[in-house]
Amino acid sequence: MTKRLQVLLDDAELRTIQRLARREKLTTAEWVRRRLREGAAGARGDTASKLAAIHKAYRQSPAVPEVDIDQMLAEIELGYQSGLPET
Repeated sequence: MTKRLQVLLDDAELRTIQRLARREKLTTAEWVRRRLREGAAGARGDTASKLAAIHKAYRQSPAVPEVDIDQMLAEIELGYQSGLPET
């Protein structure tokens, strides 16, 4: 089953899309369908690569030093009191 999707474009956007479709010897509708499919596939792939990076970082987490929050806050406060400009 197919469904119709209406997308409103201004004249300049439509002319650009029509020109790109003609360049690839496609109808405007087919050109738009292909770009939508590519966008959807890219979004899925991008999510997968982000999740892989998170998993990789998690596996390396023992290499990340743990700090005592009270010590960290004290050091920050000392920095504020020193009057040195922030970097």
